[in-house]
Amino acid sequence: MKYRPLALFSTLVLSAGLAACSSSGDASDGADGRTALDVWLMRDSVSADFQKQFEAGFEKSHPDIDLKIQIQEWEGIGEKVTAALASNDAPDVIEVGNTQVAQYAQSGGLTDLSDRVDELGGGDWLKGLAEPGAYDGKQYGIPYYAANRVVIHRTDLFEKAGVDAAGIKTRDQWIAATAKLDKGGTQGIYLPGQNWYVLSGFVWDEGGDLAVESGGEWKGGLDSPEALRAMDFYRRLQALGKGPKDSDEAQPPQAEVMAKGQVAQIIAVPGGAKVIEEKNPELKGKLGFFPIPGKTAEEPGAVFTGGSDLVVPAVAAHQEEAFTFIRELTGDAWQKKLAVAMSYVPNKTTLAGAVSADPGTAAMAAGAVNGHATPNTPQWAAVEAKNPIKEYMTAVLTGRDAESEAAKASRTITDTLNSDS
Repeated sequence: MKYRPLALFSTLVLSAGLAACSSSGDASDGADGRTALDVWLMRDSVSADFQKQFEAGFEKSHPDIDLKIQIQEWEGIGEKVTAALASNDAPDVIEVGNTQVAQYAQSGGLTDLSDRVDELGGGDWLKGLAEPGAYDGKQYGIPYYAANRVVIHRTDLFEKAGVDAAGIKTRDQWIAATAKLDKGGTQGIYLPGQNWYVLSGFVWDEGGDLAVESGGEWKGGLDSPEALRAMDFYRRLQALGKGPKDSDEAQPPQAEVMAKGQVAQIIAVPGGAKVIEEKNPELKGKLGFFPIPGKTAEEPGAVFTGGSDLVVPAVAAHQEEAFTFIRELTGDAWQKKLAVAMSYVPNKTTLAGAVSADPGTAAMAAGAVNGHATPNTPQWAAVEAKNPIKEYMTAVLTGRDAESEAAKASRTITDTLNSDS
């Protein structure tokens, strides 16, 4: 996949206006009698070649539809989508980050597609895309594509240390292998202290969550026994390297750190390997991938699922044609082609074999079966803006009491999620 921070799949910057909105409705229908279908897809979700192939194939199968795809930029898209949904001039289909669906659905601006789930094969959807695409018991977002983190490792350093990456299936095996690698000037792993997406996976592995809802009220979950065990595992793993305790994977960019040659592993999307090779061509052919290990060998470790869903604005002029577009793009045939073309995880667990020839994407797809999303509430964006999880992680890694710091962070999450602002 094209390398960009995975957080962009879930947290969208709210900073631009509606200046570039396209028009829908009768005015956009062509003189030739065809229905002009306006679609917004995001930058890098499709390549120019794939877009051209899909448009040609779609219009051949549906000659009564004139497909008009506009590529949107990630920066500012949140405010732009919000404005479009509130207007009478929205596009017919919009690609949105999977964890943003609840925010748009809460406003009443999306079409309920619950009655089309079976027709779309929803029983096989990745839950990390499907669950955040639902809100208040209704399905508004249709899973489009996914991405998640894997372990990128130096195959030469593993061989030198006598570590077989293929044999690392559990977290205990991972810790033992990483300890063997953490010697002689080599960091066993570079794990920044504030990589809260990775911590989230460990929390889910333990059976906990970042926050839970009961009776319409949310409560932060970092102080649960499960989450505290997860933080302890993170602390032990992070200690097997020299990652900073007070910054995340972007500061400094962890792929660039690995490119310097002293790091055996990082946890990142597979596209990070390309950055490593660009920064240090001597490492070309020396990088491998495996899913984040789970507590047992029967299931890979839980991961945060980034990616996109497709939604239909409630005011869209061409509701049935919009569904036809979604049915085609999220159907098996085009999903397989998209996954190969873009190195994405397809939207269904049954399609993982489509990327088996790409080691990085195959590892990503293997991990995606245990994918999760952040708490499904419109207020979660406000939690990420404050980010008490990062502060909590740094506090624990620098020696402060885990239980008291977890309770403090959980109170902040609780107050934020139950706020109306």
